[in-house]
Amino acid sequence: MTKVAIIGGGAWGSALACISARAGHETSIWCRSLEQAEEISNKKHNSRYLGSLQLEDSITASNNLSNVIHKANTILLSTPAQSLGSVLSSCQMIGPDAMLVTTCKGIDQSTGRLPSDSVRAAFPNHTIAALSGPSFAHDVVGGLPTAVTIASNEIAVAEELAKQLSTNTFRCYASNDLKGAELGGALKNVLALAVGATRGMKLGASAEAALIARGFAEISRLAVSLGARSETLMGLSGLGDITLTCSTPQSRNFRFGMALGSGESLEGLKLAEGAFTASVALRLANDLAIDVPITSAIVDVLEKRVTAREAVEQLLTRPLKREN
Repeated sequence: MTKVAIIGGGAWGSALACISARAGHETSIWCRSLEQAEEISNKKHNSRYLGSLQLEDSITASNNLSNVIHKANTILLSTPAQSLGSVLSSCQMIGPDAMLVTTCKGIDQSTGRLPSDSVRAAFPNHTIAALSGPSFAHDVVGGLPTAVTIASNEIAVAEELAKQLSTNTFRCYASNDLKGAELGGALKNVLALAVGATRGMKLGASAEAALIARGFAEISRLAVSLGARSETLMGLSGLGDITLTCSTPQSRNFRFGMALGSGESLEGLKLAEGAFTASVALRLANDLAIDVPITSAIVDVLEKRVTAREAVEQLLTRPLKREN
C-alpha cells in the first residue's frame, strides 16, 4: 500500500482521492476548511463541490497540511494553477522521496510557469509528473470510464504512477512529454472559452466545429514551438481534452465562454483557468512570433477592448490563406 496525499479539497481533488482509494492506497485530502474536512472524513461527502455524490469510505481529510503530507509517497497537487505557488511554499515538510504530481491545467499568470515548473522551482530534487486528460470530477467519482495521461520526463516514473493510479474504470497512459501534457491541458482552456462564446452567440454547430479545428492548429503551433511533441497534442491530454472541454457547459471554461458570448454577467461563475491563461499564452506566442488569432481575440474580449461579436467579425474578415 502507498500513502497518497491530495493537496486541495475541490471537486477534482476529491475525485482523485476516490481513484487512489479504489486502487487500494491509504488516501488523505488536505482542505483549507475544517468543516469541509470533517464532512469528507465523517460523512463521505463534499457537498460544496460534488453535491450528494458518495466518496470512498477509506478516504480521510484534514485541514492540517503536515498531517496529510506526513510519510506520503505520492502527492497529488490539485489546487488551481494560479494558487499553486503559494500552496507549495507551505509544503516544505514534504519527504525527500515523495513523487509530486500536478493535476491542475493552466499557466501561472504572474510567472509564466507551467505547474511542473513551479513545483521544480520549489522542490528541485524531487520526482515530478503531471496528470492530465479528458476527465470530469463527477464522472470519475461516479465510476464512469475515464482515460488520462500521466507524464514525466522519466518514462519509468510515468509508468510507475500509471500502474499506481489505474483502476478498472480510470485508465492512465504513460508519457515522457511532460511539457506537452501540461501545455495541452492549459491551452485547451483558452479554446474552450472561444467555443463557449460561439455557443453563447448561437452561431451554430458548424461554426463551433470550425473554431475547434482552427483552434487546435493554433494550440499545436504554439505548444510545439514551446517544446511539446505534436503526437502528445494528438493524444488524451491534447485533442482528447479539447473534445471534452469544448463540447458541454459542464466544463467551467466552456460555461464562462458562453457567458462572454451571450453578454451574461460573469459574477458568481466558477473559476475558469482559461481566463488567466489566455494573456500568458498570447505573451508567449508574441515572444516567439507565433500567429494565434483566436487566443488574441479571446484576450481582447476578456480585457473588454471588443465585444465577443466584434471579435468574431474580426476573425471572419482575416485574409484567406492555405489551410496548412
